[in-house]
Amino acid sequence: MLAEPPVGLGELAVRLAITEAELRTALDRLSALALVRRRGGQGAGFHTVNPEVAMELLLARQQAELAAQQQRLEASRAAAAQLIAECSILGSPQPTTESERLLGADAIRERLAELGETAEEAVMTFAPGGAHTEEDLRASRGPNAALFDRGVQMRTIYLDSIRNDQPTLDHVAWLNSRGGRVRTAPSLPTRMIIIDRRLAVLPLDTSDARAGAVILTGATVVSALCALFESVWAGAVPLGDSACPDRHGLAPQEAETLRMLAEGMTDEAIAKRLGVSPRTARRIAAELMERLDARSRFQAGVHAVQDGWLPPGR
Repeated sequence: MLAEPPVGLGELAVRLAITEAELRTALDRLSALALVRRRGGQGAGFHTVNPEVAMELLLARQQAELAAQQQRLEASRAAAAQLIAECSILGSPQPTTESERLLGADAIRERLAELGETAEEAVMTFAPGGAHTEEDLRASRGPNAALFDRGVQMRTIYLDSIRNDQPTLDHVAWLNSRGGRVRTAPSLPTRMIIIDRRLAVLPLDTSDARAGAVILTGATVVSALCALFESVWAGAVPLGDSACPDRHGLAPQEAETLRMLAEGMTDEAIAKRLGVSPRTARRIAAELMERLDARSRFQAGVHAVQDGWLPPGR
């Protein structure tokens, strides 16, 4: 249609060797993408839109959809943070039928082993904290192998920072070889394990996952946590793929760092969320300030909003 605008629909169908019904289906799709428009007046048919204008429209639409998806993801994370905070208050001595408290690393390890033996369908995991020790990774292979042998599906989301740790990469390659699926995200709201969509294990203290854990079995709470996992999974990147920068050229880890800087988080807090050292967090922040031509973090925040790197408002 761009090369020979005067060609009618009938002749166009002949040249494409398709039926007119198939042609109209294709034209309806092009119209939905704003690449062609119907002619006004009584004359039937379509005319093409300037390709540069059409591409600008498509890109603007995609950017708006991505922004809306990010907003929904942040809303889910905020809701999860509130839910986790409420779960952490389950310190009352009266246990409920929908929760179980575990105190200490040994109790957590033993109970998780028992729960793993009961898994039948799927295990979904948030694994924050960055790279794991080789000893911990080797110790996890036995229980994981047992799950795979029973046909249990495993999906795990690690932090992007593990992409630079070879022992963890080797472990993930082993998981993939057994049928596990692994993705990474710049940050994760908390450590979490969901088994068969019927129970979830969360830390009692998000700053120290070894201190204690709570096992939740309430259908409403577990459904909400499953929705959170699926939301983060959809935005995470398969480990074998490279994360694409956003329209400002920011890698996901850089964009997440900028967001946390805007929230006033310290280098130490940012490092913990990203699973990197404080030195690495300071380096990322310094590089962002340089790219924003800022001499202070306050000025960097102002420039980030002015340049559209951060949304306006609190």
